[in-house]
Amino acid sequence: MKLREDVVEVPSTAGGIRTAVIAPVGGGTWPGVLLYTDIFQLTESTLRTARRIAAAGFVVVVPEIYPHGAVAGVALEFDDAGKKAGLDAAAATTTAEFDADRQAVLDWMDGRDGIGALLVTGFCLGGHLAFRAAFDQRVEATVCFYPTGLQNGSLGADDPGSLARAAEIRGRLLVVFGSHDPHVPADARLQIISALYGAGLDDVELHVYRGGEHAFMRDVGVRHDPELTDLALAEAVSFFRARS
Repeated sequence: MKLREDVVEVPSTAGGIRTAVIAPVGGGTWPGVLLYTDIFQLTESTLRTARRIAAAGFVVVVPEIYPHGAVAGVALEFDDAGKKAGLDAAAATTTAEFDADRQAVLDWMDGRDGIGALLVTGFCLGGHLAFRAAFDQRVEATVCFYPTGLQNGSLGADDPGSLARAAEIRGRLLVVFGSHDPHVPADARLQIISALYGAGLDDVELHVYRGGEHAFMRDVGVRHDPELTDLALAEAVSFFRARS
């Protein structure tokens, strides 16, 4: 499937949110996927993943997660300096600021011609943001790839209390981890899934890929596992299509 890519400024109360929009060529209405990046923002690695999802028949909307601060407009490098800049930007962003940007992007998607159902996904810190986006009653399905900080309330400048709000989720939820992820080890995964079932979520799936490290889907660096990446993306697309 051929794709079209644009960069737009989504309006918000704090200013424009630089956002990549990747859509099938040819018009029509497609499900929309809000895709949250990891801490490195709009890197080519993440955009390659976004293109793969879009090619399955989705409009993929990829906003910067730090659109208003020092790293706005910057795709960070996958090195120590880039990691520090991304973590510093997270530490300077409050939960309320993350939530306000999410509201702005979902509102923009909801009012856009050519986008039907609203879906969400995200990676690492972006996986946590995707989890919070699932609180929005318009979101029909969410896929969180190795979300960090759900088990211990770590996201940005304050404790977001995300897991305690799990009962607010009405759409379907899929959470994907690697078994060798030091940021979300086995006891943390157990804590997360127990909280989800304890909140009464009966349409939730947990997939743990054996041997997968943190960020195993990032196609740069030694942690990348192409086979697991293909499996995880196929599962996400199938999940978004409601297993059709």
